Amino acid sequence: LKDIISHTFAFDSPLRSVNDNTYCLELFHGPTLAFKDFGARFMANCLQHFANDNKITILTATSGDTGAAVAHAFHGLKNINVVILFPEGKISNLQQKMFTTLSGNIRTVTIKGAFDDCQKLVKQSFDDTELVQQVGLNSANSINVSRLFAQVCYYFDAIAQLPEAQREHAVIAVPSGNFGNLCAGTIAKTMGLPVKRFIASTNLNDTVPRYLKDGIWAPNETVETLSNAMDVSKPNNWPRIEYLIESGQFNRQQLSGLAVDETQTADTLKDLYQQGYISEPHAAVAYQGLQDSLTDNETGIFLGTAHPAKFKSTVEDILDIELPLPKVIADCAKLADLSHSIEPDFGSLRKFIQS
Repeated sequence: LKDIISHTFAFDSPLRSVNDNTYCLELFHGPTLAFKDFGARFMANCLQHFANDNKITILTATSGDTGAAVAHAFHGLKNINVVILFPEGKISNLQQKMFTTLSGNIRTVTIKGAFDDCQKLVKQSFDDTELVQQVGLNSANSINVSRLFAQVCYYFDAIAQLPEAQREHAVIAVPSGNFGNLCAGTIAKTMGLPVKRFIASTNLNDTVPRYLKDGIWAPNETVETLSNAMDVSKPNNWPRIEYLIESGQFNRQQLSGLAVDETQTADTLKDLYQQGYISEPHAAVAYQGLQDSLTDNETGIFLGTAHPAKFKSTVEDILDIELPLPKVIADCAKLADLSHSIEPDFGSLRKFIQS
């Protein structure tokens, strides 16, 4: 267990001050510059330890950073093959190159559809008992709770880094798409995390904020936004959060929701830049959640889930600056894309997984 932990948490998650009462928890100092590194590395180390030389096929869908984190965490591991699905044309080129340029046990598939189509294919695969047994199917999405376990830890780390005087009334805003990150936060709260409340900040894919307001679950068609890793209309992890609420383990009054549109996202990025902090669209959505509800006696923490350079063109266009590429991204950008392309059809995916 100590070895698994030391390999997982091999990088920092610093709390950076943006202004007197607001901080960003930077979760992008891992090997693929995104918060997904925590969960993916923990899962990979656990699976390798417990596999006992049995062959495993990891199937996962990504709307952005999951793909890179999973690919790098599992790359080269013995007896573990990985298949990563992602929506065609829906994620940035730099994000894509972070996981489609690996070879060996990593295979990537672009699906001609939205992220929700990718998730549907993953679910269909796990419903196919014969396929599951044949290839030893497992998931590295936040469907797999082991990823959430690792993410629980950095919420405690965030509060521990706050000055003691500001810990009592801490509010955490979480940029939310598939809601795994917020689910980890609610689990942390049930374990005793001393946080006053959470804000679920989404983009225009606002199924949960609307549900929290009117109690009606009514997903719309997925909309493409600047914060593309959060372009999810039917979040897989929401039922877990709802269970924690309904079972009395998490107080519903400690959670609010906010949807941020494209103009607000761009304006918030500019606001952060004027305060001397360069961010990216997903963190900007979370920061806006704090701006809309933080009171004078509260301290706000928003999660920085990815390095700004992973959204280089978007950030540069909005802020009118030039962002240097970190070496890990610059190296990937030069490599060939090795991904395959298929229709959002389960039969086609099934054949690909078996091949």
